[in-house]
Amino acid sequence: MRPLLMKREVWSTWRFELKYKLPIQRYHEIRNAMVPHMEPDEFTMDKNEYLVRSLYFDTHHYQAYHEKINGDFGRIKIRVRAYTDQKSMDAPLRVELKTRRGAAMEKFSSFVPYYAYDEFMRTGHWPETEESPVLTEFARLYHLRTLRPKLLVQYLREGLVSRRREDLRITFDREVSSCSADEIFPDHSFFRKHHPETLILEIKCKQEQPRWLTSLIRDHGLKVMANSKYTQGVEFSRPDVVTPMWSLGNITMTSQQMRG
Repeated sequence: MRPLLMKREVWSTWRFELKYKLPIQRYHEIRNAMVPHMEPDEFTMDKNEYLVRSLYFDTHHYQAYHEKINGDFGRIKIRVRAYTDQKSMDAPLRVELKTRRGAAMEKFSSFVPYYAYDEFMRTGHWPETEESPVLTEFARLYHLRTLRPKLLVQYLREGLVSRRREDLRITFDREVSSCSADEIFPDHSFFRKHHPETLILEIKCKQEQPRWLTSLIRDHGLKVMANSKYTQGVEFSRPDVVTPMWSLGNITMTSQQMRG
């Protein structure tokens, strides 16, 4: 897919994120109910959806994965994101630091050209021409925790923003898949689909949801759930990383659900 064109500047955002798993057959019903209130964002407007590809970094023992599973407060995730699946010297890459405190998420990001990413992957240092607090912290964590690229996740995203210019963003992600990788554009890759028959609905806002959205979620019986694309990808590609306690927890939870 063709890359998106983006400004090279530092972004800093915090917001609440709520995620829902949605059967594909219910997408149009829920999407149509949002039309009076939401409209396509600038990246979705021309082609209805766009590709998101993220390269996640972790330690040898998958510390970030286990912090997510344990629900550790203040955990930090680092990744490099592309909006194309083809290597291009012109396509900017987005370097991101993401930390979560309960339901609140804060993200810091900075765009870099491909050559800067390539140099960092080879040397562990950003070019002197690229200066940013985000890049400095990314490099610090990379060396402090001995982080290395572990997983590549990609999906198609449809983004919506409020027609009333409220601080509200809604996304639908489909065809989520992942593979083990040490490069954002590997020569060879084998992607595994996570949940082919579902979409991921994400609601992102800084304040209380508008009433129409709360009513829509309630009327359609949607339930908030944890849905980390990274942890799912690790469990698909590296089942040996999953701890016995986490596996036992899944079995127990499933048994309780069956009894309910």
